[in-house]
Amino acid sequence: MLDVAILGLGTVGSGVLEVIEKNSDAISQSAAQEIRVKYILARRDYPGAPFEKLVTKDFSVIENDPDVRIVVETIGGVDAAYEYTKRSLMKGKSVVTANKELVATHGYELTQLAKKNNVNYLFEASVGGGIPIIRPITQCLAANKIKEIYGILNGTTNFILTEMIKKNLSFETALKRAQERGYAEANPEADIKGYDVCRKICILAALSFGRHVYPRQVKTEGIESVTLADIAYAEKLGCRVKLLGRAIHREEDGKITAYVAPHLVDEDNLVASVEGVMNGIIVRGNAIGDVMFYGAGAGKLPTASAVVADVIDAAKHIGARKWLSWEDGSDEIIYDSDLLENAWYVRTASPKEEIEKRFGDVETIEGDGERVFITPVMNRYALDEKLAGLNIRAAFRILR
Repeated sequence: MLDVAILGLGTVGSGVLEVIEKNSDAISQSAAQEIRVKYILARRDYPGAPFEKLVTKDFSVIENDPDVRIVVETIGGVDAAYEYTKRSLMKGKSVVTANKELVATHGYELTQLAKKNNVNYLFEASVGGGIPIIRPITQCLAANKIKEIYGILNGTTNFILTEMIKKNLSFETALKRAQERGYAEANPEADIKGYDVCRKICILAALSFGRHVYPRQVKTEGIESVTLADIAYAEKLGCRVKLLGRAIHREEDGKITAYVAPHLVDEDNLVASVEGVMNGIIVRGNAIGDVMFYGAGAGKLPTASAVVADVIDAAKHIGARKWLSWEDGSDEIIYDSDLLENAWYVRTASPKEEIEKRFGDVETIEGDGERVFITPVMNRYALDEKLAGLNIRAAFRILR
């Protein structure tokens, strides 16, 4: 029998408990031993609950129990979760988590600590929820040099944009609907401002390119500035508006660039058809080409499923390490994403004559007191220089 402790009993923690109880026979068979939840760390008691006797408020009870070999961290954030993860690893316990913020911020340190103590730090659920993405990158695609990763990494923002596209709802109304359905928190800042996607693309970049990319190094824009006008113009241009996280490993200098921003995505691109709360991630390898991973990127049971799969993996590797680490990052390895060149969608209230003075003979779509055009290929700095002094209402990258 192998004992497990769950830290936190929120959405993911309760889902992990539910999956382990519901599928105990299959899980034990896969792990080649019985998996038992021995403790649940929680802030309050649960009188009358079937797991009432498992609850403890004292982490040191878990930390100092040698029978607990795997700790499942579902607290979230980077305070208590960071402290308890470090203490667990130093005590020779493997740790499984879905905590993207913790992995993005401290992943290098924690994987090194796991290595030092001959245990595992596993986080499959931190990026795609229930979508398998970390194992495929580190195992199935290991023969490739990964050149680029991009995609829809947040179901909440994708739901909001889909509602705007399909039902002609304003951003505010679509956000309210996402909150009513439980897709968005009461404070939706991490989703709509792109912070959640930023953390996920950091993790994917580190796994794919072998160097830690910190959230502070990733320029991040959210979807608050996207309007129904942009949605309508995008449709006329044969595109969909999507919030993408993107990371590129540059062959010419070995540097990494990563950013998060709204894009106009050509309707023929695979991610353009990813709708609702679904995620779609494109991995581009030098041997396999483009591979897409699609599915539910969040939710109680999909995320719990990925967490429990890591628990099984950790159980099968007690006393042995899996390769899941990378080198530390630095500012020297980061290439400024604003130097990436691509065409841009621009919506402006300035006259066409002024646009043509700066961009040449570009085709415009006329609207109500405004016009839209696609620029020639250029970087952000060149774009901003040309746009200076114009009445600009939106400027998004184009992804063909």
